[in-house]
Amino acid sequence: MKKQTKRICFLILCCVSLAFALCACDQGKESSGDETLPLKVNNVDELTGSKIGVQLGTTGDIYVSDYEGDDAGTIIERYNKGNDAVQALKQDKIDAVVIDEEPAKAFVSANPELVILDEEFADEFYAICVSKDNPELTASINSALATLTENGTLDRIKKNYTGTDTEKGQLPYEKKDVERPNGKLVVATNAQFPPYEYYQDGKIVGLDIDMMQAVCDELGMELAIEDMEFDSIINAVQSGKADVGAAGMTVTEDRLKNIDFTDSYTNAKQVILVKDPNTLVQKLSLTEKLEQNFVTEGRWKYIAKGLGNTLIITIFAALIGIVLGFFVAIVRSWHDKNGDLNILNFICKLYLTVIRGTPAMVQLLIIYYVIFASVNVNKIVAAVIAFGINSGAYVAEIVRSGIMSIDNGQFEAGRSLGLNFTQTMKSIILPQAFKNVLPALANEFIVLIKETSISGYIGLADLTKGGDIIRSITYEPLFPLLAVAIVYLVIVMFLSAGVSKLERRLASSDRK
Repeated sequence: MKKQTKRICFLILCCVSLAFALCACDQGKESSGDETLPLKVNNVDELTGSKIGVQLGTTGDIYVSDYEGDDAGTIIERYNKGNDAVQALKQDKIDAVVIDEEPAKAFVSANPELVILDEEFADEFYAICVSKDNPELTASINSALATLTENGTLDRIKKNYTGTDTEKGQLPYEKKDVERPNGKLVVATNAQFPPYEYYQDGKIVGLDIDMMQAVCDELGMELAIEDMEFDSIINAVQSGKADVGAAGMTVTEDRLKNIDFTDSYTNAKQVILVKDPNTLVQKLSLTEKLEQNFVTEGRWKYIAKGLGNTLIITIFAALIGIVLGFFVAIVRSWHDKNGDLNILNFICKLYLTVIRGTPAMVQLLIIYYVIFASVNVNKIVAAVIAFGINSGAYVAEIVRSGIMSIDNGQFEAGRSLGLNFTQTMKSIILPQAFKNVLPALANEFIVLIKETSISGYIGLADLTKGGDIIRSITYEPLFPLLAVAIVYLVIVMFLSAGVSKLERRLASSDRK
């Protein structure tokens, strides 16, 4: 165990050293400013033939799709987050990013090497999306928006986030002390879209959030915010996991086929974001970067909270996987040995085929948005069930291979002692099979830990999501990702050390 601990410490030291090296290299990349270099893209016309980055599922994605497959060889790079597209632009992986104007301003404020082209790409209007099955809610929100517009509340909210420099931050909306007899309004959003929705001091804030709080005050409802991937918002509203979606969402013909929208509450623009190669960027020191990413506003808590959720999901999903996997393995082995349980064996084989033949992320989305569509199930519970069912299929084949590896003479010896098949399996076969498959089971548990990183697709704040939140605030990709990687590494190394110790004990018991 001491050797394993030393290895873990050595690997962590290597990771930190790598961070130092990358930081040093990054600081060596400052523009000298000796010569003026041209922008890769200077106007809308020059987008043709370039590499364009967009956030998946946004109207920017819809607009630039017309360029895809043209004769000029235009390439569209789609990212789950606008922040990821901006990072790719900063690293010269793409030539431009098409994105909403206000988030673009926030990116430029935090990244002085970026500029917004003067020429606008498109004009659009934002609205709140509501299920087509709930026209009454749409009408109620429209009425509330009309009231907020008439009394100037909506205008003050917009000025507080998108107004002049003297207005920004000076007109915060205060939640009203009113009766809330009409229940809870669940709002789906993507809190990586400043100034409309973003994290500050551990809370989701922004123009859309204040607006929805004002709407709830008018409707006598309690506001609940669910943070998720942008392309999951409409699915969440359609499935009933959220009542409405508010995330700087533009009304389009394609979206109207699947979802309703309220009246527009603000107009917006799509702009082109590019990198200016002539800008001299003042880099932060390593200490400043660490403070910015983890100390300021207690941002390390995003990692800690995500780690807690990851461990809960992994432990309970593993328990479900082990129970389900052993049951399926015993049924299939019973059928192989005795030739009965045909129907149950067919069901088990169908389960294995479906689960092992489809991605875990698809299974998670189906379970949360389809199977539990009409059930208000906790996200952690949904994730535990999804990953438990997925893990059970792999555990089943691991255990079955262990059972089938035991010589038939062991079964015959059990029968000769007067034991039936169940007693032989319990007392003789399974203990030996467990020892044989223990390394494979441990590997499955390790895979399960890392597989939970897709939980963010249903808006669950797991370990990876915690790192993503920090990245969306600081626009720094290295340290949040490195912190997440180190945490995963430590967990896996300690798990491997524990399994090795257990294997040695089992081996020593065999020699006695």
